[in-house]
Amino acid sequence: MHKHNRKHHRRREVWRDANLKLSESDAAAVYSFVEGLVDGQEDFASLYLRTEYLSKYCAENLVPAADRRSAAIRKWKLTEQANARTNERLRGLDRGYNILPRVTFYAFLGFVQRITRDVLGPLTDEVVLGSFSGGASTSRRRTESRPAQKFTGVADVTQEASIFVDLIHREAPLLQQHGIFYSLREVEGAVLFTVPKKTDIDRCACKEPDINMFLQKGVGNHLRRRLRRFGINLNDQSVNRRLARRGSLDDSLATLDLTAASDSIARSCVEACLPHDWFLYLDSIRSHNVQVDGTWVRTEMFSSMGNGFTFELESLIFYALMRAVSYFRNYQGVVSVYGDDIVIPSGMYDDATWVLKEFGFSLNPEKCFASGPFRESCGGHYHYGVDVTPFYLKRPAARLTDVIRVANQLRRWAFAEFGREHIVPATYNMWLKLAQMVPQDLWGGRDYAVDTQLVSPHPHRYRLVRVGKEEELPELGMYAAWHNTNWNRTQDPEPGRPSESDTSRCRKRRAKLGAPTLPDQFLEEILGLDAGPVV
Repeated sequence: MHKHNRKHHRRREVWRDANLKLSESDAAAVYSFVEGLVDGQEDFASLYLRTEYLSKYCAENLVPAADRRSAAIRKWKLTEQANARTNERLRGLDRGYNILPRVTFYAFLGFVQRITRDVLGPLTDEVVLGSFSGGASTSRRRTESRPAQKFTGVADVTQEASIFVDLIHREAPLLQQHGIFYSLREVEGAVLFTVPKKTDIDRCACKEPDINMFLQKGVGNHLRRRLRRFGINLNDQSVNRRLARRGSLDDSLATLDLTAASDSIARSCVEACLPHDWFLYLDSIRSHNVQVDGTWVRTEMFSSMGNGFTFELESLIFYALMRAVSYFRNYQGVVSVYGDDIVIPSGMYDDATWVLKEFGFSLNPEKCFASGPFRESCGGHYHYGVDVTPFYLKRPAARLTDVIRVANQLRRWAFAEFGREHIVPATYNMWLKLAQMVPQDLWGGRDYAVDTQLVSPHPHRYRLVRVGKEEELPELGMYAAWHNTNWNRTQDPEPGRPSESDTSRCRKRRAKLGAPTLPDQFLEEILGLDAGPVV
């Protein structure tokens, strides 16, 4: 083959898999493109985007991985020291202590427990019917952690949780019939690991034992269903966003955000807030110990990120605490929670923050707003009722999908509020600069949330699809996983779209026909000026 033809053929093959990395100049352009956003304008949304775009940026090559991990573990240990103080204080607190003016701690806890008892309902055997996520466990790495794989082979379990395996089999006899969960291995607890968070620090999470995780997800699913009866929908973040917007308009609602909330749920806090039978069950299926760099640590926290019920449990506790403050202090208005994103009446802010601190939680002052024109909750940011939600570059742009993602997010930001696409004339030029890095046959997308096709008002041609590693899943495990999703038809699906294969390798495919309605268009596109190819 002629040398030129070989080179051309190789480039086509590389492009077909979309593995060609961005040049340094293109990566730098993605990093810095918002610098020209304001262009002499003073609108809040543009200034805010410039401030926030790189606020979560994590350049893993600037700080050694070992240093980021060490910083995360130091922070985790400091949080554990705070949890120990919370446990000691709550256990020794006089029940006659006034946690609020003329409200004893005893009376306050009585109301909180009534709320949690009503939400949880009776503790019945079917709560053990849980599920598996696709995350790593103590027995399986993430690359081997598909739910179907977790139903077969060795399954880890703590001593405290092992007594519930027979109950799982009784409630789901198919699992026992096929010997699933038969090969059990007793372990001491969870294993701490870290993932990149910011340039100088990682985030800590824990890999749970398999059976504990299954049981924890049963509680999480149960709590998620029950909270909906009380107006708390953990499958829908838009509720808190709408409330945040209202608060930014009329100052009636405050938005609260906590620091390290999941890691700050102290054991004594859960014991004080939950009915005793529910506390004992949750205490049995959690991991009491965590392995940190080869050393086992007895935890002061009740559950961590990685536990299958942590998110739902913290939502329940914050809801009950806020409802109690509202009741005893006679505050009128909405109380809404989504994890540690809390919305309350603005007048309740001081009392609410005091109670949260009494139970061991720390507020993030940069993300708490009780007055003024700005509110933030569940990823929605509002200024005088205007959606100013920014987007973020969280890692260095390395591949084509990174460019598409940023360009689509810029386009969504431009059309979040009517007229914004024309307020700053530079917005279209910046979008076009990013778009021109994308091959023209990948234009014409309709979904802002994907990074495999550029959103633009052009006909579909091609899209990228990720190429995952072919793997054989155990047939028995696949059947058990299917059965697991169907034995309880009342189970709510978890929020969010299924994640694509965890790989950067892609190939092009013909795009399916999407929605016929064109996406929002810049004026320049409507007029046909520099709008890219119409093919």
